[in-house]
Amino acid sequence: MDSKNEAEHAVRVTVRAKPRASHSRIARVDGLKVEVALAAPPVDGAANEALLELFASALSLPKRSLSLVLGQTGKHKVIEITGLSAEEVTARLLREAAAK
Repeated sequence: MDSKNEAEHAVRVTVRAKPRASHSRIARVDGLKVEVALAAPPVDGAANEALLELFASALSLPKRSLSLVLGQTGKHKVIEITGLSAEEVTARLLREAAAK
């Protein structure tokens, strides 16, 4: 499989979210398992929206390339990402985590 076809397939990232933090950031990356701190409270989808915005920014992708597929109401979530390979997703998340 060439890298173009690989990037067209969806990558799933497992996320543990900690809402009501002082600011939103990617706290830890272990492959495709990520811990995030979110400034938004877990009310009316605010934390989910903040999570998708954080990932879109960190991955330099439009929000339409991301979808929350599991965990709409819990701390453990799964985000599906299109447009990047698993290796590129991991690399970009690691860079973002190191920058904060």
